[in-house]
Order: sequence, then C-alpha cells, then structure tokens
Amino acid sequence: MARYLNKLIKTQVLNGVFWISVPEADVFVVCGCPEDVVKHLMQRGLIQNVNRNGVEFENGPNMILLSDVSIQNGTFCNLGEFPVLQMLYRQGMIIPGHPNNTGQKPLIMGSKNQIKAQLDYIYRGNYGLTTKQEIMDAGESSDSADEQMAMKLSFAFGKILDSNELLDSLEITNEHVEIKNDVYIKRKALNVFEFTYGDEVVEVDINLGPLETYSSTYPLGFPNLLREYFSVVHTGQGDGWDVNRPSMSSIIFFQGKIYLIDAGPNICYSLMALGIGINEIEGVFHTHCHDDHFAGLTTLIRADHKIKYYSTPLVRASVFKKLGALLQADRGMLESFFEIHNLEVDKWNYIEGLEIKPCFSPHPVETTLLLFRTFWDGRFITYSHLADIASFKVLDNMTQGENDTIGITQERVDQVKSIYLTPAVLKKIDIGGGMIHGNAEDFKNDTSDKIVLAHQAKRLSNRQKEIGSSAPFGTTDVLIADLSDNSRRFGFEFLKNYFPTMERYLLRSLLNCPIKEIMPGTIILKKGAVNEHIHLILSGNIEQFDTDNGHYNMISAGGLIGEHSGLHNSKSQATCRTINYVQILEIPASLYLEFVRKSHLLDYIDSLHEKKLFLNSTWIFGEGLSPPIQNKIAESMELVTFEASPNEIPSLVEDAIYVIFDGQVERKLVGDHFDIVKNTEFFGEGKAFLDVESIYTYHSNKGATAYMISYDVLFEIPIVMWKFFETIEKRKR
Repeated sequence: MARYLNKLIKTQVLNGVFWISVPEADVFVVCGCPEDVVKHLMQRGLIQNVNRNGVEFENGPNMILLSDVSIQNGTFCNLGEFPVLQMLYRQGMIIPGHPNNTGQKPLIMGSKNQIKAQLDYIYRGNYGLTTKQEIMDAGESSDSADEQMAMKLSFAFGKILDSNELLDSLEITNEHVEIKNDVYIKRKALNVFEFTYGDEVVEVDINLGPLETYSSTYPLGFPNLLREYFSVVHTGQGDGWDVNRPSMSSIIFFQGKIYLIDAGPNICYSLMALGIGINEIEGVFHTHCHDDHFAGLTTLIRADHKIKYYSTPLVRASVFKKLGALLQADRGMLESFFEIHNLEVDKWNYIEGLEIKPCFSPHPVETTLLLFRTFWDGRFITYSHLADIASFKVLDNMTQGENDTIGITQERVDQVKSIYLTPAVLKKIDIGGGMIHGNAEDFKNDTSDKIVLAHQAKRLSNRQKEIGSSAPFGTTDVLIADLSDNSRRFGFEFLKNYFPTMERYLLRSLLNCPIKEIMPGTIILKKGAVNEHIHLILSGNIEQFDTDNGHYNMISAGGLIGEHSGLHNSKSQATCRTINYVQILEIPASLYLEFVRKSHLLDYIDSLHEKKLFLNSTWIFGEGLSPPIQNKIAESMELVTFEASPNEIPSLVEDAIYVIFDGQVERKLVGDHFDIVKNTEFFGEGKAFLDVESIYTYHSNKGATAYMISYDVLFEIPIVMWKFFETIEKRKR
C-alpha cells in the first residue's frame, strides 16, 4: 500500500462533532450530525461556495458518520435531514446536468440499526405519510386522502423514492472496512472510531461528556421579556441554513400561559435566552415535521409535566412517524411524553379563551398554517403564523389540468390563496422562495395591520422591506397589554402547588413581599453564606452548583432558593447564580420561618431535605424538577439495604427503580459481568419502563443501600422517563 503523509486531516467542529477529510481520496466526513450541524460547517468554512463550469454551488461533506446512539444528554445525535439536503441540492449531487452530479450518492455510515433508523427518518422527512391508507388511518376520508396523495406526488415529481435510491450506506464494524479510495474505518468502542489512510491513523470520539451539549452557531443575548396578556414573541426568523438566527418560530403569551409555535433546532438556547423554563410551557402548536420545525421536540420532553401537544391528527401522524423512525420506538410510547390535543382543520378550536384555526397548506409533508384570535374591545385580535407556505407561482404550476392526476385543483388553489391573504392584526409569513416556500410579492396588497417576513437566510431586499417588517430575536408584538399583576398571580400559584393544603390568607402573607428583577450572571446566594432571604423564582432560570462535589442543577420558575439554610440560619451548601433576567419574590427568612411554624410544616420540610439533596446529586433526578415534583418523589423514597452476598439480590420490586445511596451493585448479563452501578446511579428500570423481563441480574458482594422509588410516581414525569429511554438505548449498544 502506498504511503501518504499528512493527508488524513481531523478537525473538531464542536463538542461531539468532527470533520475528517482526505482530499485526494475525495473523502469528506462529518462525524456526528446533531441539530444545525450544517450551520456549524458553514460557520467553520467547511462548506463554501465554489464555481465550476460557470455554475456556483456549495461544497461540503459527502459522507456522514452516525452516532452509535440516537440520543446523548437528552438531545438528538443523528439528524441527517439537512446535511443530506445540502449534499443533494446545494452541492448538486442529484440535480440533472449539474457539474457536481457525478453519480456519487451521499454516504451514511454507522451501525446497522442507526443506518436503518436514519434512512426511515429521512424518508419521513421527505414525504411525511406516504400512502393513501396511512392518510386515512389519520382520520381523513378517501377523497381527502386522494387529494393529499395527488399533491404529494406533484411535489415529488411524480414518484416517492425510497431513501436507498438517494443514499448509499456502509455498516461500520469492529474490523476495518473501506470507505473509498483506500480510506478505512473501524469502531473501537461506543462512538469511538478509527480512520486509516495509508500509514496515517486518527481516532474520533463523538461521545458527549456528562455535562456537555451541542452548541449553537449564534449568540442570542438576554432580552428582558415582558409577559403580556396576548402577545407574540419572535423567536426565529431564519431558515434551516441561516447561521446567524434561529429557524422560523414564535412564542405566544396568553393570559399568563406560554405556548410555542413549532420546536426547531436549539430551542433550548432560545428559551434560556428569554428566561423561560421548560416547566413553564403550557403547550406547543405544531405546523409540520421538517427538522427546522421539529428538532427541538426532545427539549420539550425534558419537563417535569406533560406539555400539551396541539396539532391536527394528520400533522401529528407524520410527526410521530418521523420521530418513531428516528428513535426506533413505538409511536404510542413517544406520544405518552406529551398531553395530546387534536385540532380540527379549517375550524376554530377553543382553548381556554384562545381560539386556533389550523388550515391546510400545500407542502411535501403534512402542514397547516395556524391562525390565532381572541375577542377584545369589540373585535377579534388575530395573529396568523404562515410557516412553510407555497408561493402563488408554485401553486399555479401545481394546478391540475383537465386530465392531470397529480397536483391540486383550482378550487383548492383559490381557497389556499384566500386563507394566506386573510387580514390579521399581525401576520408572520415564510418568504423562503424556491420550490416549496413563499414569496413576499404575493402579499404586497395584503391589508393586515402588520406583516413580519421570515424563513430566509439572506437579508431582506428593499422591495421586501416595502412589504413587511423584520423582527430581531426576542422582540415582542403586544396584541393586548396586561393590566393585571401577573407576577404575584404566578407567585400565588407556585406557592399553592408547593403547599397544596395551605389556607389562602397564609399564602398571601408571603406574597406581600417585594418582587425584584435581577440581571443575568448575578450571584444571589454564595456557598457558605447564611442567607437572610428565601427567594421564590417567578420567571427566569438560576443555576445551582457545588464544584467541590461536582453537583450542578438548573432551577426555573416555581423554585425556592435558600429554603433550608434560611429556615435554620445555616450556611448554604451551594452557590446560586442567575442565567438570564430573573424575577424573584424576596421573602425574609424570619417571615418564612414563622409561616412554616404556624403551619406545622417544619418537620415535614426537614424530613424531605436530605432526600431532596440526594435527588439533586443524581443524574436521573438532578435536573428540571419543580419543588412539588421533588417533594412527591422524596415522599415515596424508601431506603432499602442489600446484604453482602455473591448471590443475586432477591425480591427486587418489579415496578420500582433503585438509586444507590451507599456502596455499589454489580450488573450481570447472562451470568457475566456487565458493569457496576455506583453511588447516585440507578438500576431496575428495564421491567418498569419496557414492561419486559429484565435481562440482567444484580449482585451486591460488599453490601449496599439504595432508595427504592415506585415507577407509578415517575410515570408522569417526562424528563425522568426520557432519561430512562436514553439509558436503555445506550445499554443496548
């Protein structure tokens, strides 16, 4: 074999993502493909514009190396939809007559299971539901299903292609396999791979560390958000290619409740910048399943309650088929992470004072635009969210002739245009252009009070500026101002949840304390300090950490800071620091102590304190749990002892998990050592979560103690169940 020197190049793109290039072998691999990975490659200059034969197009990866697990630290690892689209269309690998169309297909590499999952997920991302029967199974009539399929086939140029017709795949094993032109790869361990070219060898580890996350390409700052009676916060104006802004999305505030419209990539960063905790979100309205509107769903699962999921049955069917393909999981199980609410299409659906009307919108996958309204001061106040619409030119070109079997009818085209142009107080529209997106020119005569232009990466032209406005991240359109004292109302609800049996007059005594606003990055309680106040978080996020013991937790609205140390005039065991703008109710410790004593709650709070400290030290419970949920778990915890013995631990409760408090437990698979369960780690989740007989046995040679927690207590806590899911998947690999 020939000798090559310094021609196998490894570049770190971000945590858990690397770039491997061997230019002379035409091998360019992105190793790991989490949300927005294409934007990271663009930002690092690994995707650039090139010109060949007078045609300008992008270069970039021609191969993807998948993670061995689909989830790391709660987020998707393998989102190949946009990298594949970039290769096929922006690089031109599939475009007829394109100078970069050489017959080579994008290559996806990884384990057999992850390749299959990725091919299925990309297939659903391209087409959504793909047969008349699937559409009818979602509740559509036969005629409606025929209409949907005719439209889909028009977008798909007459044929729905299997992913294998667009992509090549290569299974990676523990032995060297050739990728291309003498470049080889093998797996050394979970998510650790070795590339070889001649005598050159590089190792790539795409595992995330315990507290590592996939970063965002754009800084967002910390807008000081006002929570109005009915308002729209602009959280994304870009598209899936915009390296500087989040993808098109909005947040609706209505009567103190927070609703998301879509869940795009890096939504956790957007919410953090705005000071919104996951546990504050009431629901999400979903337009469709493309990644730039879909990839943030795992963020919403990381709540301590089931967030309400609103969509039409047709949209939901395509979204959860795609999610199920990606995670190789049953749709019913995945839907159990949310509180599902069906919306009727083309009708006003009433949700606690807010009305929502989803309307059919032509797109390659099942899509609805969303109209919102509420009655105020003698008229309806309306917001129209028109994500991923089609331009009038595209609609006209899709219109069926007399003998056409694909496309859409003239009647449907006229109806869609009429809905697009229905006046609103505020309207946000997709102007992304091309074959499947909107055009600002179609709205030049729209009589809406205000139009906001979105879903494009490039700057607005002067002509577009004449038609609509822009909206930087975090700006708010106030449709109805709030004239009530929302902050104290939130405080009352938080206290009521924390003390459910408490008399209202006692809770109100605490509410008569000052509300303060604190800037991002401010320490409000230092480790070792004796605090004079106990802080109830009304909005925003606070990080709590103890670096000496390696503990980190994030506390959002409804959390209490300094409760135990304030009650006992003792030193704080952790430092608390604001992440964004935070509103707190500042309660004097002496007043809180008197309140607790009068209510005979001091012994109860103290009895749970040590258990809650332990919960905060664990990975499974140390994130995102509100005080009432922590109390519920702590109340159910039972300390059990395992005697020292080489034999299998007898009589484990099947519908419970065990979290090691002291000592350790050996996990065995078919009688052989598998791993060690150490302090703060858990075992026994397989039977509870999957309802199958455990394939493991557990042994405690030196003895151990553990907290037993009933599965029934945990079942309604999505973030805990999601961590079970992630753990089980990792153990499978």
